[in-house]
Amino acid sequence: MRHSSLSSFLDRQQGSTGGGPLVLVLAEDEVELDSTLTHQLKCGFRHVVLLAPDGVQIAEGLEDRVHVVRHDVFAEGALVAAVNQAIAALPGTWLHYCHNAEYLFFPFCETRTVGEMLAFHAEERREAMLTYVVDLYAGDLGAAPNAVSTSDAWLDRSGYYALARKDPANEWQPKERQLDFFGGLRWRFEEHIPFGKRRIDRISLFRAKPGVTLLPDFTLSEPEMNTYACQWHHNLTAAVCSFRTAKALRTNPGSRHAIPTFRWPNSVQFTWNSQQLMDLGLMEPGQWF
Repeated sequence: MRHSSLSSFLDRQQGSTGGGPLVLVLAEDEVELDSTLTHQLKCGFRHVVLLAPDGVQIAEGLEDRVHVVRHDVFAEGALVAAVNQAIAALPGTWLHYCHNAEYLFFPFCETRTVGEMLAFHAEERREAMLTYVVDLYAGDLGAAPNAVSTSDAWLDRSGYYALARKDPANEWQPKERQLDFFGGLRWRFEEHIPFGKRRIDRISLFRAKPGVTLLPDFTLSEPEMNTYACQWHHNLTAAVCSFRTAKALRTNPGSRHAIPTFRWPNSVQFTWNSQQLMDLGLMEPGQWF
């Protein structure tokens, strides 16, 4: 299913998405594009929307299951702008956003759908969910020069930390139940990462609300939607397992030759299941049993 623009797709979907959930996948290239779309469909998203430039191809078996929307993916802030367009058009719909070669995992996702998980989250009076971006990287850069390999994917098992999120309106009081999270490749190779792009937290699962917008730092304009938990107990969190940083570090000439390998003593092979991520403390099941 192909659409000439995001506006055209959203005009057709208004009032018909049934609350979603809907995922926007922005593809700057075709690296692991099919596996990304297949993963989102497996998660149970009702609508999988691919934002891509002309010429991007997907597997024949995905053509009838994915909305392919022509989009200027290289425009400044292209993903944020697209998400905000969807928020304005589809109030009440649960949205997720990501790039190609990024894979959403949530607790027990092997046996439960994203819709079931979000229904539970909504019952806890939550309208958004914190997701951690967990960097994936190929174990053998000789075999995978762009650092992307789903069959030989590795991640860091330690080296993650959080800092209190400062409140510009009150320098002595940090924001309540909000933290800035760091770790992974953006921490280990921070000399190659701009300061403003080193955080690994995103609010990438949320219910669209009138007047709420996604900000360039991947937080929302409503403070409560940026919190990691409610006031009375821990809530679910999820993870976006992403090759994006590794691929960028291997593509950028300034860092490519400075990094012979991403593996270090605290690397562990990714087993592509939610239990490993929970065991490593990279997402929280909360009361979701």
